[in-house]
Amino acid sequence: MASATTTITEVPGQERPAPPSGDRRAVALAAPYYLLAALAVTLWLWRDPASRTVAGNPYDADQLAWFLRYDATAIAHGHLPALITTAMNAPQGVSVMWNTFMLLPGALLTPVTLLLGPQTALNVFMTAGFAGSSLAMFAVLRRWEVSGPAAALGGAVYGFSPAVLHSAIGHYDLQFAVLPPLIIHVVLRLATGRAGPVRGGAVRDGLWLGLLVTAQLFITEEILAVTAIAGFVLVAVLAASRPRAVPAAARRMAVGLGTAAGVTAVIAGYPLWVQFFGPLRQHGSPFMLDYFKNDLSSFVVPSSYQLFHTAGSAAAAARYQGLLPEYLGYLGWPLLVVLAGAAIACWRRLPARAAAVACVVLGVFSLGGTLLFGGHHHPAIKLPWYWLQGLPLLESALPDRFCLVADGAAAALLAFAVDAAVPAFAAFAVRHRWLGLPRLSAGWRPAAVVLAAAVLAALPIVPKPLPVAAAAPVPHGWSAAFAALRLSPSASVLVVPVPLSTFTEPLRWQADTGEPRSLVGGYFMGPGPHGRGYIDGNGTPPASAYLNALWSFSQAGTIPPARTLPAGASAPGATSDLPARSVTDAGMREQIRAWKVSAVVAVATPGSRLGRYLTAILGSPAVAAGGVTAWRIPR
Repeated sequence: MASATTTITEVPGQERPAPPSGDRRAVALAAPYYLLAALAVTLWLWRDPASRTVAGNPYDADQLAWFLRYDATAIAHGHLPALITTAMNAPQGVSVMWNTFMLLPGALLTPVTLLLGPQTALNVFMTAGFAGSSLAMFAVLRRWEVSGPAAALGGAVYGFSPAVLHSAIGHYDLQFAVLPPLIIHVVLRLATGRAGPVRGGAVRDGLWLGLLVTAQLFITEEILAVTAIAGFVLVAVLAASRPRAVPAAARRMAVGLGTAAGVTAVIAGYPLWVQFFGPLRQHGSPFMLDYFKNDLSSFVVPSSYQLFHTAGSAAAAARYQGLLPEYLGYLGWPLLVVLAGAAIACWRRLPARAAAVACVVLGVFSLGGTLLFGGHHHPAIKLPWYWLQGLPLLESALPDRFCLVADGAAAALLAFAVDAAVPAFAAFAVRHRWLGLPRLSAGWRPAAVVLAAAVLAALPIVPKPLPVAAAAPVPHGWSAAFAALRLSPSASVLVVPVPLSTFTEPLRWQADTGEPRSLVGGYFMGPGPHGRGYIDGNGTPPASAYLNALWSFSQAGTIPPARTLPAGASAPGATSDLPARSVTDAGMREQIRAWKVSAVVAVATPGSRLGRYLTAILGSPAVAAGGVTAWRIPR
């Protein structure tokens, strides 16, 4: 059995021997087990994958479904999606690189999206995220000479970690954590000499690194930034531990990183230029600074998404200010104690030491700039991220998401520790025969005992099947109304409710049907005043807010109020509950002209409050089909 005692050393002039071909067989054998575990976690989604999503975050799920449809539609027409599009937020448009564009998954999942729908594609993507993240960590640990059982446990701890699990609540782009271990692996090959000679191995690994970085860039840029910080920490530990190897390592890193930068520039240079220098560029974060950060207590308080939790712990997790999709810190007391003991016991082993330092540093970063403990803020206690959060690009990062990579470091440390503990435990059993342990000194028994102890420590993070909810169904008459309107492909439409960050149903309807091709409003990040990034860009015009309020009251008893009503609005029903008039009839007509739409499509009957209002504004409707009423708007 291989152990984790291997010392990372310089290998001048030649590449280390390749791992045995059996490693590929081990990866192939591990894949079905990780896939079965992923199917167990996503079990309830597969009862109706086209319409079921993970409960708790319909808004982000609707947005990502929209982007998958956007990607698939463009590719079906023989071209890549436009980087500036008016398919959302017409007539101004949206810069997709500032949003959860997910070009790579969208392109790969295009057949699934077109044949089975975007929600099925998202569920395939999520299942692949759990299984693929575990398998990627397993493969990397095997490459770093970790035994099969220890690597299997490390892969499971990473791929099904609470950070990955909670990211499944609508944050599909974050939950797909397959590439960070592979990126770190290539960086460490360059830093340690495993890549081989500078002219050959470093260039080859640089090419791989460039492809991996570009792929992650087209999934989510934020995790790429977090992975880069983790790689920097690991390389810094290696440099401090082996200072004599730094000059040669620096040459390899320069060649490898330069090659990677060239590959990324060739493939992603133009999209990045459009993002940072093109139209609709923005700066700053749309989120409040130092808000989405881990509560220190969250590391030991399980949520209801863990198999082992209490009613009190679930309630405490639900009170977290960032809500459950951002509840990423939990590891549990048993695993934290084991990791702390592993860091101390294996400190002299460089792989374990590097993993331990990265885990601690990233975990501290995840706490944000000031301490949050038990739901209470302590602004006087400044943490390291306080001095980094204002730097360019880093200001857009949400600190709690460092846990997605920190959990990978924790999984690697656990795997290294298991391998180191096996011979130590066997020797202990031989020396202390009076304890009745000599029989454990033979064969696989020490490994089984150590692995069982590690599994017990990891039990508190075992997930339960994800709870599900139905995605917003397409309104009856939606497709018939658009068929009757016979709009040109370039026509933009005002859909009521107007899509906003809290009214995302129209994005889901557009994702499921492909209609309309262009709509007013949306859920996106865009430049507001002075170019600073905001959710919904310049904000919601009064006309949009009034139309959405009317729609909410028109739909009394047919939609969940918590999903649709503006903050502070009372339950719909009585005439006295009608929203205050916030825009005149002339102002509404002027705003509709300013949107430059060819049609107004309202999910309401002609006799509803909203239908009567729009008829008074626009005249008799051109189409009434099912629960959808539409008006043509002449140019």
